[in-house]
Amino acid sequence: MYGSLSQRKRDIIQHCTEVAQRAGKPLLFGMTTSLMLQAVPLPSNCAMDPDRLHTVSSSKRQRMHSLRGLVQPHVWTLLKTARNVRINQYVYALDLFHTWAQMAAHLPLRELVILGESIIAALDLRANDSATDFGGRMRSFISLSKSPVSFHGKKKCQVAAGLMIPGARSPKESESHLLLRSHGISRPTLNYHVPDSSFKTGAPMTLDMAWPDFLVAVEYDGDQHRTDKEQWRRDQEKRNRLRARGWEIILATASNLGHDESRAEFAFLVARTLERGGAHVDFRVTAMTMEQLARHESAIAARRARNHAL
Repeated sequence: MYGSLSQRKRDIIQHCTEVAQRAGKPLLFGMTTSLMLQAVPLPSNCAMDPDRLHTVSSSKRQRMHSLRGLVQPHVWTLLKTARNVRINQYVYALDLFHTWAQMAAHLPLRELVILGESIIAALDLRANDSATDFGGRMRSFISLSKSPVSFHGKKKCQVAAGLMIPGARSPKESESHLLLRSHGISRPTLNYHVPDSSFKTGAPMTLDMAWPDFLVAVEYDGDQHRTDKEQWRRDQEKRNRLRARGWEIILATASNLGHDESRAEFAFLVARTLERGGAHVDFRVTAMTMEQLARHESAIAARRARNHAL
């Protein structure tokens, strides 16, 4: 995935640079163009054409009308609060946080959550940036945009921010934990560092999704696990050692996420394994929608808060 993201980034930088040079001025790009410029995976369920370049300006008056046919101009009234990224002297990318909010009006809630987690992963790869303040920036952003300034998809962003879990390293991992939660399984810890467990190189052993109290984990095996022999050997070493220490490790693949029946069967397997480990799972045969999941988890959090206060 990362190789294709890197290649896509190089290609889109070249394309954007050529268009900006034709315009005779630097251009700021948003929407899917911003995502590609910053090596973020594109949402799987988005009607926007990824081959179309999307520019951003703060008002209709400043849109690039001279580039009709080459770019799709957009107005983003909150542009002054963005921390935009300089790609080169001709090309700038909209702040990823603002890009996420900008995309909200064009994505279903589930894809918006997955995109948010992909952005957190991309920010974590930047040495000079931190994704840990994403929730704080979301709250500040919503506060700023209450009135008179607003944006389409604001309420969806609020809901999506509450559903996101930092730590997912691929969209499929995000899709997997959302699937499990929609069947009533509690939130896992993502990219969990197993205490006192490391490879021969000294690198810590991590699990894609884990419920440490019950020694249960889910690992997502993508294409790279089949094509990269070194990755496969490391995974085998990790899983064998952790299983010897009592961990139950369930493997997930694209086929587990392929259709409703396989998704429900996979969720039931995880739920049953957690129950054997001592967890209580209020399993749902029919998956909740993302909106239902948000309300469900909000109710659970409220109950815990009330019990803690007593």
